[in-house]
Amino acid sequence: MTTCKAFGACEAHADLTPMHIERRALREHDVAIDIDYCGICHSDAHAVHNDWGTTVYPCVPGHEIVGRVSAVGAHVTRYKPGDRVAVGCLVDSCQACPSCEGGQEQNCAKGPTATYNGKDRHTGETTLGGYSERIVVREQFVLRVPDALDVRYAGPLLCAGITVWTPLRRYGVGEGSKIAVVGLGGLGHMAVKLAVALGAEVTVITTSASKADDARALGASDVLLSKDPKAMQAAANRFDFILDTIPTRHNVNPYLMLLGRNGVLVLVGALEPLEAVHGALLVINNRSIAGSLIGGLPATQELLDFCAEHNVLPDCEIVDVHEINTAFTRMQANDVKYRFVIDMATLHDVKTD
Repeated sequence: MTTCKAFGACEAHADLTPMHIERRALREHDVAIDIDYCGICHSDAHAVHNDWGTTVYPCVPGHEIVGRVSAVGAHVTRYKPGDRVAVGCLVDSCQACPSCEGGQEQNCAKGPTATYNGKDRHTGETTLGGYSERIVVREQFVLRVPDALDVRYAGPLLCAGITVWTPLRRYGVGEGSKIAVVGLGGLGHMAVKLAVALGAEVTVITTSASKADDARALGASDVLLSKDPKAMQAAANRFDFILDTIPTRHNVNPYLMLLGRNGVLVLVGALEPLEAVHGALLVINNRSIAGSLIGGLPATQELLDFCAEHNVLPDCEIVDVHEINTAFTRMQANDVKYRFVIDMATLHDVKTD
């Protein structure tokens, strides 16, 4: 085992503070990674604050990890020291169920192992995430970062990016598609950029008229204000596909009315009960509601390659490790366009007790 520096929380609602953590010795199929950048996700704050009631402390968040390989296990074949690599939300799964065999490890029948606050499948120890100098990950869960991709901004692709990419691909969004993205935050802004790069005509649906210029700057061709009843009525049946990124309980009925024949609304934000859905809105036009959870390893590699080829990157603000708690506060106040990324080099000189 090796010791490294990290930032984590020791109890709910506490600030993240410097600490030392241990990383396991390399197993035969492991890759050791020196972390260069790590994105900050809303899920990190939920976990640190124990909002879901499942956090094990100390908690070291971070599942948008980009770095370089420092060492590999004896049976590793895909990577060598010096390779640019990334790690997303998962670090292991059973690798034997139909979901895993189909490249959808996020739906592992026995439950995937989360990058942090998960349970190591061998030892039962709680996994610790990317707000740290180093990490050790099973080879199959390490992704290759293309040379053309700017590593400073690649991290959020591993969570926000793959969360929206998976349904865009699953439902065939591309040339000729007329789609809408509900909400313009970390997920929404990536959905706009990716859908435009895929060739779709994109409308952003928002409650705020002040976001119209930002939406168009990201590539949206139109903006629809959900608080404007006449505008919403005029947009009835307009879209083939709607990606709903709203992160809290809300009413999806107004958005269902915007779907045309065989249209699909996909939820990627709300992880809680929705307001009642009017069944007639589904029957009319043969509409559907679906959900989507991040994505598997093949899809995530496909996304990284696509973004490198099309120069699609999230809009990020780079912060040093001392600014983590301020970044958490700002993120929860929606005071960022659109993602924070930690420069982990700033952790090296941090003193720990």
